[in-house]
Amino acid sequence: MMASIGEFDPLNTRVPATKIEVTVSCRHLLDVDTFSKSDPVVVLYLQGVGSKEWREFGRTEVIDNTLNPDFVRKFVLDFFFEEKQNLRFDVYNVDTRSCNISKHKDFLGQTFCTLGEVIGSVGGRLEKTLSGIPGKKCGVIILSAEELSNCRDIATMQLCANKLDKKDFFGKSDPFLVFYRSNEDGTFTICHKTEVVKNTLNPVWQAFTIPVRALCNGDYDRTVKVDVYDWDRDGRCCACFHDFIGEFTTSYRELSRGQNQFNVYEVLNPKKKGRKKKYVNSGTVTLLSFKVESEYTFVDFIRGGTQLNFTVAIDFTASNGSPSQPSSLHYMSPYQMNAYGMALKAVGEVIQDYDSDKLFPAYGFGAKLPPNGNVSHAFPLSGDSVNPNCVGIEGVLQAYFESLRTVTLYGPTNFAPVINQVANCAAEITDGSQYFVLLMITDGVISDMLQTKEAVVNAASLPMSIIIVGVGPAEFDAMEELDGDEVRVSFKGREAERDIVQFVPFRDYIDRTGNQVLSMARLAKDVLAEIPDQILSFMKTRGIEPRPGLSCSPLPDLPGHI
Repeated sequence: MMASIGEFDPLNTRVPATKIEVTVSCRHLLDVDTFSKSDPVVVLYLQGVGSKEWREFGRTEVIDNTLNPDFVRKFVLDFFFEEKQNLRFDVYNVDTRSCNISKHKDFLGQTFCTLGEVIGSVGGRLEKTLSGIPGKKCGVIILSAEELSNCRDIATMQLCANKLDKKDFFGKSDPFLVFYRSNEDGTFTICHKTEVVKNTLNPVWQAFTIPVRALCNGDYDRTVKVDVYDWDRDGRCCACFHDFIGEFTTSYRELSRGQNQFNVYEVLNPKKKGRKKKYVNSGTVTLLSFKVESEYTFVDFIRGGTQLNFTVAIDFTASNGSPSQPSSLHYMSPYQMNAYGMALKAVGEVIQDYDSDKLFPAYGFGAKLPPNGNVSHAFPLSGDSVNPNCVGIEGVLQAYFESLRTVTLYGPTNFAPVINQVANCAAEITDGSQYFVLLMITDGVISDMLQTKEAVVNAASLPMSIIIVGVGPAEFDAMEELDGDEVRVSFKGREAERDIVQFVPFRDYIDRTGNQVLSMARLAKDVLAEIPDQILSFMKTRGIEPRPGLSCSPLPDLPGHI
């Protein structure tokens, strides 16, 4: 998974000259774990052109138990020659796979540079000293930049090996492959790692998919080097601590020929070859299958007729405070919009451009409804149980404000009913013509976490994404369990098919000068960033291709309150 969003630009006036892929490695990091080595991750921050504030752009994967990581996950940045694009790389040791790094990490150092500095370095390779911890040598970070081609092909391949060298004293070997693409200066950039196949000299690895531009960046004759390693418990995910079995080279052009006699590769170990006169090889690797498909984009599907259907769900629990009090998160000030209104407007005004009818179902949860005072966790803000739609984002805002005057804030904070309601609607249209986006705005901790996890796992197989915006000062740690960036949501051992939840606390996006427009733009940019990839992941798993004549099915009726 690559981070691939340009820097925040509220007017969207800049046209990027090119996209640059930045690969990150570190050497000689601080060792802060007691019984093992550090588990590093690198977080990239971009500095705003006007505000000068640093905002997180993306992060690498976490690599266990190493001081010399080579990260597979890349950063893809829009490059603007005419601007000074300031970058900050922070390195952390992470104690958990939670996406809340701030609470589960040790700072290992940082460095600052510009994107132009990386691109302009010899061979596009910049080595910087890490600093930030007084009296400590923090090691170095190595940044490699390469311009990405426009190649949109995706390659899927499967390989196996035969008679690999035995490396384990009490067993055979636990082999895995590491793929590298060559650079002009003779160095190599890591681009893929296979899984480990335990205790065998004849492994068959699972088929994997990789963008062709990641493998060769559009140069079909570019050398691709493949290292074969025996997994070592002490090495975990860092190849430099595993036992080297051997290597071979190939190219995209060779691989694309598919399974044939030319795609059986001798695995050679140069040191072993130099020591032993009768050395032949350390085994062979065979390409079992290879196919190439076009990688469709979000725009391809939108142009083909896919509609985004936007649904809003707002927290009406008592923990928000009485709407008549200025301290309430629902307070309707005559001078400025409250956080609920800002979050709704920020996200809705972007999504509405991709919905032709501009009719948005809007719900509340956790309130007592007139006249009987029954508690509902999915009541239509319009007051119409037959037709929950509001006309435009302004219509949703108006219905929200009207509901504040008629319902009684109560509780608990149950998410599952609304998620299931939208999921039922999404289940009726799975042909790619409709995709559902549910925005949930809340102030506190979920009361029905188990039911919500089950609802998310079920919804992950449907054309649906969920955005959760937390407002107010509460701690939202539990919400991170639903945001599956590192660990997929699961329920009773069943894992979500896709990561469909994005959670953010609104307070992280509030502009210090009080500029609401800037705050809303920042929020919308981050919470919507994953939606295109989530749509593509659904389409791909269902084998759906965009087509010019894609028909827009009528929306099923959403039922009233529960």
